[in-house]
Amino acid sequence: MIWSFILLVIGFVLLIKGADVFVDASSKIAMKFNVPQIVIGLTIVAFGTSAPEAAVSLTAAFSGSVGITVGNIVGSNIMNVLLILGISSLFSVLKIQKTTVKYEMPLIIFVSIMMAVLGMTGNMLSRFDGVILWVIFIGFFVYLIRLSKTKDNEEEEELTEKDTMPRLLLFVAIDIAGIIIGSNLTVNGATEIARIIGISDRIIGLTIVAFGTSLPELVTSVIASRRGKADIAVGNIIGSNLFNILFVIGTVSLIHPIPFAADFYLDSVVCILTVVLLFLLTARRCELNKKGGTIMLLCYAVYFVHLVMA
Repeated sequence: MIWSFILLVIGFVLLIKGADVFVDASSKIAMKFNVPQIVIGLTIVAFGTSAPEAAVSLTAAFSGSVGITVGNIVGSNIMNVLLILGISSLFSVLKIQKTTVKYEMPLIIFVSIMMAVLGMTGNMLSRFDGVILWVIFIGFFVYLIRLSKTKDNEEEEELTEKDTMPRLLLFVAIDIAGIIIGSNLTVNGATEIARIIGISDRIIGLTIVAFGTSLPELVTSVIASRRGKADIAVGNIIGSNLFNILFVIGTVSLIHPIPFAADFYLDSVVCILTVVLLFLLTARRCELNKKGGTIMLLCYAVYFVHLVMA
């Protein structure tokens, strides 16, 4: 049991650190080829944020622990909104861009409903379902590019003398290896803990694995909130949730159809309601204050108790 927990922690560390350095090294490689900063942000950085979820979900799918695959994404999305934004709002009032409230929140509600409907239809997320999710993902990607053209470009990161191509390629290779090894350790450790304790892959995926793979979002959002960049905190979570469903679930189901057990019906509804709650709390003033954040934290506490007691 202790050894399995140690493997789980090591897996989380490799996933998070590997994804972080992968984003940095890959971005610099893209810059060497004069790829615009906005394209880097919308592709490499977006992938890096969801790399832990993607790696764990793919590994779980191929290892037969399908409960972790769906549970990881659904659990991460619930945790991202209720727990991470709830905690972030305690440090500072989270201002939200109008476009996020007007377009992106309704989109994540729609996408969450679609995932639930597709999964409940035949209790399976098929390859065709993966195609549907990927078509929406491409449409969302085009929307982001058009939206970016109406905003000022972010500050360009500068390359240093140490950023040679061989060095950057070596970092990318090491990071990819770290992500792969970390995902295997995470899935194996979580599965073994579930077997020893006698709880299902679903609970492990919705709690321990979801928390581990959501750590990058937690750190990013809390730091952004404390530094007064609250809009980044909310945008990071909404973007991550969309990416998790459209890219991660879409890609995994294209490679390997994902069984959608009846146990996930309630979790999927909760996933939808969390974003509806966020929308209701922020639509009027385009901000999430401490009161709203406290409500979301209490909601997550109730959901967590339900998971433990079920």
